[in-house]
Amino acid sequence: MKEGIVIGSGFSGLSAAAFLAEKGIKMTVIEKNNQIGGRARKIESQGYCFDMGPSWYWMHDIFENFFNHFNRSSNEFYKLKKLDPGFKIIFDSEEIAIPANFKETCKLFKRYEIQGDKKLLKFMRDAEKKYKIGLSFLYKSPGLSLTEFFKTNLICNLGNLTLLSSYRKHIKKYFKHPLLIHILEFPVLFLGATADKMPALYSLMSYSGIKDGTFYPIGGFHEIIKGMKNICDQKGVKFLKNEEVTKINIKNRKAYSITTINQTINTDFVVASADYAHIESCLLEKEFRNYNEKYWKRKKFSPSALIFYLGINTKLKNLEHHNLFFDEDVEKNSADIYIHKRWNKNPLFYVCCPSKTDIKVAPIGKENIFILMPISAGIKDNNKIREKYFEIIIDKLEKYTNCNIKEHIEYKKSYCINDFQNDYNAYKGNAYGLANTLDQTANLKPKIINKKIKNLFYTGQLTVPGPGVPPSIISGQIVSEHIIKNLKKI
Repeated sequence: MKEGIVIGSGFSGLSAAAFLAEKGIKMTVIEKNNQIGGRARKIESQGYCFDMGPSWYWMHDIFENFFNHFNRSSNEFYKLKKLDPGFKIIFDSEEIAIPANFKETCKLFKRYEIQGDKKLLKFMRDAEKKYKIGLSFLYKSPGLSLTEFFKTNLICNLGNLTLLSSYRKHIKKYFKHPLLIHILEFPVLFLGATADKMPALYSLMSYSGIKDGTFYPIGGFHEIIKGMKNICDQKGVKFLKNEEVTKINIKNRKAYSITTINQTINTDFVVASADYAHIESCLLEKEFRNYNEKYWKRKKFSPSALIFYLGINTKLKNLEHHNLFFDEDVEKNSADIYIHKRWNKNPLFYVCCPSKTDIKVAPIGKENIFILMPISAGIKDNNKIREKYFEIIIDKLEKYTNCNIKEHIEYKKSYCINDFQNDYNAYKGNAYGLANTLDQTANLKPKIINKKIKNLFYTGQLTVPGPGVPPSIISGQIVSEHIIKNLKKI
């Protein structure tokens, strides 16, 4: 029986471990923290339960595909609720809530632009094509050969993917009203570039979030992690927590063991689900690395984030489950993040209030608040800066909810660049991985194989398909299929 090790227990690591164990391979997942889940860990304190990272449940068919593969269903592990409204955007002049019913969303667009309903239908029909073609491509593309682009379905539909046009230009073919443009651009905000730099292909995100709907797993995102771990447990996967890997040991161009802070473990192959750049720069000798530091410095990264987890001992008015405060200049914020790489003077931010939906995440009569402000990866982070922006954000929230929130805070924790580096060894403290720009898409991403070591592989948000929870799940499946196909050579 072959034995394999997965470094890291996020979505991609759990996905890879489950698919590999299903084939009779003895798998061990090694996690440096005291809780599995990677960025989808949770905080429990004083009756509150906070998702530490992901909070948007889109592309639900990818989650379902994972569980269905093992003859299970997601609803065996968690219950999904479709949010209504799916989300709300607060602009400087007004606020717009996106209904769960797409027909109502079409009516909403008609109120802002002549024939807005028909334009939205046309936009979404195109986005649905991109979604279906794109999803099929992602599942079948390990990014190792140009022949992956020569599949009949892809060649016949290259025109539909609109790869050479920007997403902003694509939207403006349909809409002129600035608020409608902002609504459709928002889903790519965290993918690593402004909409004028993103391929039009990513209208598939709007299809999933607006047409298909925004969902929430009752109990929070960590329930998905628990479900995936359940699959792994059934397949005999072993988990080691509080075990930070310090070295991958190589002999004859093969990884024969990994060393942790506590022990050395032999293996037939290694799947690196932890931060790709960290694996290369800290766990491998220079001669065995795919990429050097210059390579990573040249790469465009998605944002990091300043996050606050707040337990509030009163109910708050006006907030929905998902709230996007776009009441400042979106372009200036984007320029600060992606061009100037500095703290935003007048930040945009996102507020998640899952206690509006889920009684499990906060005591009765209280609110669970998750605040996220996107920032450039690699900039200075300290408590003084965090508190400065906490005051800016809370002042706005207090006005919006007509409540002196600071008087009602009974739990508070911040999380930022230094924490992403300490907890996940994230390069420059990035929160989402590589930007999904055209020059960092598909085969242009870091490879899932080590070019110098026969049995070292990579998965996660710094390789194919890219950042986000659903792509990470696919990433684990892609690398496991590659390993299984080449198992005799390992």
